[in-house]
Amino acid sequence: MNETAFQELEKIIERDYRNIAGMQISYDGAVIYEKYWNECSDDRRIHIYSVTKSIVSALIGIAIDKGYIRDVQQKVLEFFPEYMPQRGEKTIQNITLENLLTMTAPYKYRFFAPYIKYFTSGDWVEFSLDLLGGKGNVGEFRYVPLIGFDILTGVLTKATKMSVSEFAAEYLFAPLKIDTPPNIFFHSKEEQMAWNKEKYVDGWVVDPMGVNTAGWGLALSVSEMLKIGLLYLNHGAWENKQIVSAEWITESTKEHSRCAARKLSYGYLWWLGDDGDYAAMGDGGNIICVNPNRKLVVAVASNFVPRPKDRIELIKKHIEPIMEIKR
Repeated sequence: MNETAFQELEKIIERDYRNIAGMQISYDGAVIYEKYWNECSDDRRIHIYSVTKSIVSALIGIAIDKGYIRDVQQKVLEFFPEYMPQRGEKTIQNITLENLLTMTAPYKYRFFAPYIKYFTSGDWVEFSLDLLGGKGNVGEFRYVPLIGFDILTGVLTKATKMSVSEFAAEYLFAPLKIDTPPNIFFHSKEEQMAWNKEKYVDGWVVDPMGVNTAGWGLALSVSEMLKIGLLYLNHGAWENKQIVSAEWITESTKEHSRCAARKLSYGYLWWLGDDGDYAAMGDGGNIICVNPNRKLVVAVASNFVPRPKDRIELIKKHIEPIMEIKR
């Protein structure tokens, strides 16, 4: 390991990326760098925000592998036969799981998501279903930060007859030797705000119906984030056992849609780069970045700040060059 290069990297982080709490880098399957800041350590978990989406994508793939879900072309409403769309609403009937996974599902709200109504509703899955559809075009990319993805965890609950936490524990977390985060239920706005303001938390948020969140709300440690990245780098295999099918990993990390505003392609709840790399990205600067061509996985956990400096830039400009030196 080039110690001087990593020392320079640390200077850059301490100057320009001061909310980073922890980082682990794996090259060719081995952890070659590990560092913590801001009172973090490897046994402390952090809210990973939208990185949660990519974890849920893996769970959808596992559910398909095991036959709980037929395929991504299944219509969303097939899983909610009791749900009655609003009168005259037809668009929702054509929306598939793939549309949710690729952010190509339309929603009725235009610019400002109704977060307060969402958080105070008694059923976040049903609330999301009520917003799904409208006059937008099915198949057209629309970036959605949070509201809507709970439909996927609702699908998992319906299809597997298990809670998402239980399903994840059995088929993803336990094989990776990750302790399943406890379910977290907020009894008040104050509890939720306090949880979000804490630097280090544990758990996976559930709605009032007990369904785990899909777009946010999961807490993991840096090494647990790295394990997810290594699982994908290894085509879904872990310790000689296939956890997620290689086919799902391939489908998840190839282009299915494109975000013109960010000039980035999108897979199944994974952002795609231009070097065969892909990333799970969460608010505040949380990221799991996988580059199969370079045999590289980078996991970064960050304390929340608004508009953090781009982690992809950090990886491309300051970490990948170190790997070139190493090679």
